[in-house]
Amino acid sequence: MSTARFDLRGHFDWVAAHDATAREVQRGFHAQLRAHFAHQISRGDSVLELGCGAGDLLASLRPSRGLGVDFSPVMIDKARARHGAQEGLEFRVLDVSEAEWTEKFDHIVLDYLTGYLPDIQAVLERLRAAAHPRTRLHLTSLNTIWRGPLNLATKVGAVMPQPPSAWLAHQDIVNLLELAGWEVVRLEHQQLLPVNIPLLAPLFNRAIVRLPFFRHFGITVALTARPRVAPRLDGEISCSVIVPARNESGNIRAALERIPVLGRRTEVIFVEGHSKDDTWETIQRETAAYRGPHAVRAIRQPGKGKWDAVHAGFALARGDVLVIQDADLTAPPEDLPKFHEAIASGTAEFANGSRLVYPMEDAAMRFLNFVGNKFFALSLSFVLGQPVKDSLCGTKMLLRSDYERVLRRIAPFGDFDPFGDFNLLFGSALLNLRIRDVPVRYKDRTYGETNISRFRHGALLFRMTWFGLWKLRCFPLRPPREGER
Repeated sequence: MSTARFDLRGHFDWVAAHDATAREVQRGFHAQLRAHFAHQISRGDSVLELGCGAGDLLASLRPSRGLGVDFSPVMIDKARARHGAQEGLEFRVLDVSEAEWTEKFDHIVLDYLTGYLPDIQAVLERLRAAAHPRTRLHLTSLNTIWRGPLNLATKVGAVMPQPPSAWLAHQDIVNLLELAGWEVVRLEHQQLLPVNIPLLAPLFNRAIVRLPFFRHFGITVALTARPRVAPRLDGEISCSVIVPARNESGNIRAALERIPVLGRRTEVIFVEGHSKDDTWETIQRETAAYRGPHAVRAIRQPGKGKWDAVHAGFALARGDVLVIQDADLTAPPEDLPKFHEAIASGTAEFANGSRLVYPMEDAAMRFLNFVGNKFFALSLSFVLGQPVKDSLCGTKMLLRSDYERVLRRIAPFGDFDPFGDFNLLFGSALLNLRIRDVPVRYKDRTYGETNISRFRHGALLFRMTWFGLWKLRCFPLRPPREGER
């Protein structure tokens, strides 16, 4: 690896020394990259940056532990002079092609570096030693569509000639990551306009670049990856099944009888939600009489809405894995082992139920509900940056440790989702958890009526989708600082 950072930023740095306008381009480009990484990395996490240069990006992330490495002693001296006094930061001279990593980090950053590594796959393989199962590798590279314009700019003297480097298409980078034991969670193109022009830059870089067709033309390719397969957890983990129940008196006994054993210990927590029938009395009676394999508890939710019930149940839960099982049983409890296997095997980090794969029973979902679910699933897939076929299925499973991280991550959004589905999906996407759909066979209700209003709740869901588009994709809020809620 060369002693200089030969990348797109190097082009801007060279031009900036000769032209005042180019200095604005440089500042805008750097600021946009810093904003991207700040959206992906919560303050207070630990961060390793390869090819850190003068350390400006690493310092801006405010990590609890930040290690920046670079081949160039000159750049490391500059980084130490600029940011050495910042708590938690360390800068080292190191050839990453030969580095052996003994410390693990929450995030690893390679910002416009891969094309100048002599053996990209070897570096990515070595980085596995610096990763724990929830580590996220963030990598940026030049969109090869821009290769021609940059070559032309070089010929006319607008940018500095560069030594040979690998012009990697994003498919090449994905392939190298997979060969090295990484799995891509998110891939997107960014920075349609790398200059911070008021009004225009936000319009182009936060809105237009997200649209079909235009989304392929961002200057920067940004990828986030995770270690491919986490260790299996099945025999080691316990599971808490949260059953929100409002006007579901006739389903309580069936829920207790049908929820299977999950992991080394299964806990079932009923959360009653201000029912108009005798649901609470039935829960008390059935849980007192229960003699099955599960630990069973019950509470009445303190507030209103499904999210309040789920949040109350999760707060009481003792299991390593948390799952929601709706008390109407239209998503069968018998499918819960599939969710558990996805989480225990590491195949998924957020298991999301999907009712739209298998044929469903005739009365399971009304036509307008079906159309609405399709619309919200497509919209959410765009907002989240990961494919989701059914955003509104009640069954969702994740590790308790990830749920706690989700709560911290969505704290800046406030109480915008009374259902909880969007809270969990938005938070998981912001953490770059691997979201995977688990198909379920959707059944007819055998007792009671749905608590969902097609039109009133549909309008609310539309507003939440728009909220997510605006806050997650167009004008993202910064992650909270360490210790914030």
